[in-house]
Amino acid sequence: MESKLSVSGIKYRPRVPTMEEIQLADKPKVNAAAGVTYAWRDLNVYAGGGNIIRKRPKAHILKNVSGVCEGGQLLAIMGASGAGKTTLLNVLTYRTRKLDITGDIFINGRPVDMRTIAGVSAYVQQEDLFTGVFTVEEQLNFNAQLRIGKDVPQSERKRRVAEVMTELGLNKCANTRIGIPGRIKGISGGEKKRLAFACEMITNPLLLLCDEPTSGLDSFMAQSVVRAMKRLTGLGKTVIATIHQPSSEVFAMFDRLLLLAEGRVAFQGTVEEAHIFFTRLERPCPSNYNPADHFIYSLAIRGGMEEECRQFVSHVCDSFRDAEGVEVRRHIDECMEPPKSDDALASIKLPKSPYRASWVNQFAAMTRRNFLEQIRDPILLTLKIFQSLFFAVVFGLIYLDLDKDGINLTAVTNISGVLFVFVTNMTFANMFPVVTTFSAEMPLFLREHWNGLYRTDVYFLTRNLVELPIFIISSFGFILIAYYMVGLRSDFENFLIASLIIVIVANVAVSYGYMISCLAKNYQTALVLSTPLTFPLLLFGGFYMKPGTIPPYLDWLSYLSWFKYAFEALSINQWKGWEEICLDIPFNPLYCNNTISVEDEVMGHLGFDVNNLWIDIGAMLALMVGYRLLAFLFLLTKTIR
Repeated sequence: MESKLSVSGIKYRPRVPTMEEIQLADKPKVNAAAGVTYAWRDLNVYAGGGNIIRKRPKAHILKNVSGVCEGGQLLAIMGASGAGKTTLLNVLTYRTRKLDITGDIFINGRPVDMRTIAGVSAYVQQEDLFTGVFTVEEQLNFNAQLRIGKDVPQSERKRRVAEVMTELGLNKCANTRIGIPGRIKGISGGEKKRLAFACEMITNPLLLLCDEPTSGLDSFMAQSVVRAMKRLTGLGKTVIATIHQPSSEVFAMFDRLLLLAEGRVAFQGTVEEAHIFFTRLERPCPSNYNPADHFIYSLAIRGGMEEECRQFVSHVCDSFRDAEGVEVRRHIDECMEPPKSDDALASIKLPKSPYRASWVNQFAAMTRRNFLEQIRDPILLTLKIFQSLFFAVVFGLIYLDLDKDGINLTAVTNISGVLFVFVTNMTFANMFPVVTTFSAEMPLFLREHWNGLYRTDVYFLTRNLVELPIFIISSFGFILIAYYMVGLRSDFENFLIASLIIVIVANVAVSYGYMISCLAKNYQTALVLSTPLTFPLLLFGGFYMKPGTIPPYLDWLSYLSWFKYAFEALSINQWKGWEEICLDIPFNPLYCNNTISVEDEVMGHLGFDVNNLWIDIGAMLALMVGYRLLAFLFLLTKTIR
């Protein structure tokens, strides 16, 4: 089997070390005791399995994966796509959800928990997620404010920000906005990757884990990022990184390798030991060939040769387990023994919570960020206000001066229609823009929340408070224009009550949109759910179905419908106090012998009670608070790990 897969026709020669390897080999050894030893043993990760009705076998992602990285070492986790590199890092940093995990994880001989990880580690994830309206320096200051301990003076934070920017070559773009694709031009992809690395390095962590930190970078910048990691190891730090396709120069900087294949450990040890191991398996690295490419290619499952490749991968993993892996396993077991004396971890005062900044500091930082998002990306803000004013003029022109011929049966019918249109327009105009608010930002929120930047309640509360004035102004602008154009009741008191009702309707719709946004998995799902979840409430709003005619088994939905309360409140505000209206068509303002009482007939026809005005307003306020509370609870469930 091995002879079939061996490369023929290539003359192998002893590999000559590069100048970079020689320079690194001449460097003095670091003090490993200044860092931490991170060890894991027999990690198994399962995913899937279906549900109670439709059971499926669980996917076995990681299979008895063990490893160790000591202080002063840079461990590179390598393997082909799908080998389990990112999953392993997520397990090591407690960033997994809906996975079944078994195994042991120790740091300096102590079992790991989330509080320990939050206190000593940082994680550079593969996808770069930032607040696009921030400049590079503002993003780093934001992270420094929330991630460096509150006991550290502000001058020290600024010094650390300047130091990291210089190390990673970000001074040139310090005042450039990060950017939003399609809206705000920002920094390049390579600069974003360096910024992601800088945001984690700013805390000067004992343990740094990086998921593809060099992806998207050219060879020069990739080397600069890896050199920055090497500088951390020179200070005794522990660095673990997944690398997909490093250059030969970058590969030479690694202290140890962990090769994964099909979820199993194919090799673990130094670079030199990797060459010896693959030579023993008759897969030596050819001279003048990138060793990283050779190892990954040898362990990849290639198209058309799946069965043979899997057999070879199984053979490699079994060979390592039964030979070199025995000594590695013994060393891992030793690293999991309790320390005999104080170490670097013992000297660290772990925070009682994963958040370094106080609640007040988190609130101030998040309020400022949300405010800058509104004023620096004015397109969305302008569209919200313009949309309200535009529809106010449109509806005002359509229903212009409904009472110009006097109040009769036709005017009553038209006014009832326009009142319900007001409620409907305020609902959809304010609900749909916010349906994607939290669902679209969920990846960024979860990353920053799990990194200990801010609490869930701070994020939710500041977002609500910053956006609240926008919805108040836009809804008030709408009713200010449309109310008098339509010709509704002209008393100033009635106008103020109508304005209050419309503003509350807009904010109830926003609350409902927030709830859908926090409930949905992503913004596409939120958009799909919004219509079917809102349409039943619209039907039971009192315009299409008279109250009391709804089937008993669906009547409970009407109590959740702000359409019903708002339509009734606007109708009461419009008609209460009118003594009589004329039913004659056409209407003769000088003589009318066919009149009815509003309170007895019109409100009775609509099925409304004129005494329910403030009850309806109170019910809408309760729905506004209730839906936002549900939104917060749904958001909170997504932070559970």
